Amino acid sequence: MSKDSIKLDTVSCDSTDKYDSSKFVHESDIQISKELQKLLDQATLTYNENQSQRTWYGRCIFLSWYCSLGDCTFCFRSTQKHKISHPKNSRRSMGSCLLEALFCKIFNWRIEFLTGGYGMMPDDELIEFAKTVSEVYGEKIWLNIGVIPKARRDKLQPYVKGICASMETLHPTLHETVCPSKPIAPYDEMFTEIKNNNEPYKKSIAVIVGMGESITTEEEMKYLFDFIEKHNLDRITLYALKPIKGGMFQVAPKPELYIEWIAKIRIRFPKLEIIAGTNLRRSEEVKYLIQAGANAITKFPATKQFGTKKAELLTKQIKDENREFISNLISLEGIDLFEEINRLDIKEEYKEQMREKLPNYLKTFQNPKDKDPKYQE
Repeated sequence: MSKDSIKLDTVSCDSTDKYDSSKFVHESDIQISKELQKLLDQATLTYNENQSQRTWYGRCIFLSWYCSLGDCTFCFRSTQKHKISHPKNSRRSMGSCLLEALFCKIFNWRIEFLTGGYGMMPDDELIEFAKTVSEVYGEKIWLNIGVIPKARRDKLQPYVKGICASMETLHPTLHETVCPSKPIAPYDEMFTEIKNNNEPYKKSIAVIVGMGESITTEEEMKYLFDFIEKHNLDRITLYALKPIKGGMFQVAPKPELYIEWIAKIRIRFPKLEIIAGTNLRRSEEVKYLIQAGANAITKFPATKQFGTKKAELLTKQIKDENREFISNLISLEGIDLFEEINRLDIKEEYKEQMREKLPNYLKTFQNPKDKDPKYQE
């Protein structure tokens, strides 16, 4: 199949919807066919036989808006590159990132990974972020910042336990089109080198569901499964494509397609840790993501939706599937975040930055506001 033959702007009407950021997907909108239900039953059984019943919320800590590549066609950076031209002016403060790490510790969220674009900061600054975030969180973390050379991996090893590669898709022709400046080969070589060197890193990838109509699910999954097997991955994170204004993609995969992907991965890889991304607009799919065999969820806007009815519903959906949901998305009871900052054994300047940022977060936490009209009073 040639690169030019792939149509990226539409997908089968049976599996996608024209994206409308104001429209919320509710549980009643999701149609589970007999065939999909059979798949879910098998995935649930496979999960229960091979995985823990403990489920958590994973938080990606975003370090910077800058990316020296900036041309992946699904990414907001491809529409904003002209505005994000200076790495130093495009990064978050240390205090803001450390607050999110503290939330992960206190609310029993897990840090999904630290992430940001290519070329966002020099090695010494990246290492300082990784070191300090891991100190606040209390354990080593995952990193997702592109291909990491061995010299940099060696410096990061005291603070980082795993490396995630944002592959987006493993289908070679589709990948060429979607990520023209981010080929598969360097990631493949990095994971091979880690294995050959017996480096202690765990390995993961992140992929996006719903980026091409000329490619069948089976064909795209074949390349994905081959990569998982080749590198004996520990984990995979999946996201349903979220179209962006001005971007190439203007349709999003329906929950049913996304659920099918997760179920098929679980059945094929019983021991693999699967993290399923969702978002506020479609978060009521979580019930079925859990049935499909996801270990955890990510990308729900927990800091903006803390304590909302939507956060309560998400928690209930997970617990109703007989999972022990260990993360707290709804209650500040008994928690003094200023005192938690005071206890940290980090530089005082970082603690002061955290104190300055915290009131804005607390204002949101203490005054929860649902954006979904269905749950607004």
